[in-house]
Amino acid sequence: MGRPQIKPPLAGFEHINRYWDPMRQMVSAKLRPGEYYVTNRPENLVTTLGSCIAVCLWDPKAAVGGMNHFMLPGGCDPNVIDFTKPNDATRYGSYAMEHLVNSILEHGGVRSRLLVKIAGGGRVLRNATDVGARNITFIFEYIRTECLQMVSQHVGGQWPRKLCFQPMTGAAQLKELRHLANTTISEREANYANEVRNELRDRPVEIFDKPSAQ
Repeated sequence: MGRPQIKPPLAGFEHINRYWDPMRQMVSAKLRPGEYYVTNRPENLVTTLGSCIAVCLWDPKAAVGGMNHFMLPGGCDPNVIDFTKPNDATRYGSYAMEHLVNSILEHGGVRSRLLVKIAGGGRVLRNATDVGARNITFIFEYIRTECLQMVSQHVGGQWPRKLCFQPMTGAAQLKELRHLANTTISEREANYANEVRNELRDRPVEIFDKPSAQ
């Protein structure tokens, strides 16, 4: 018996890598940095995190939700973002959250019912500023300002993580990748940061926010 036919995703998410997961017996969507995904079907969302943050957001009554994966804590001048690229803006926390929330609301979610689980923000880029810590500060402030209800969190520390999330039910599983060399994740994130720098090298913007004055 072959795998079931995978139905198309909600409009706007055709670029996301989706596949049939025989172990879970459902469709899985794998998110890279700068991506987000929303669904109203029994799907599993999966991502691997280092200093990045993933936010799992869902409306349990409407049975719709999604997840994002952002690497940089704040936004930047919208004049330097190429909005024709699906993940150009959503690599930044402020845009990643705006897109995730708005997409869930567009598909039947209600803001007052939204629940949140967050993960990531580890310090895996050893020779760089602690972007993970600033990502954590950003998302806590965002959740407080937007009056969202946080159900659980697993942030900080030194280990990369694998996160799985099922938006229709809110079920999430997280595993610390203690047997995976941190260099694997740090190199992946450093390469992604270099991609961002290369894309924006002709744009008048700093890649990382400056630390707040104490």
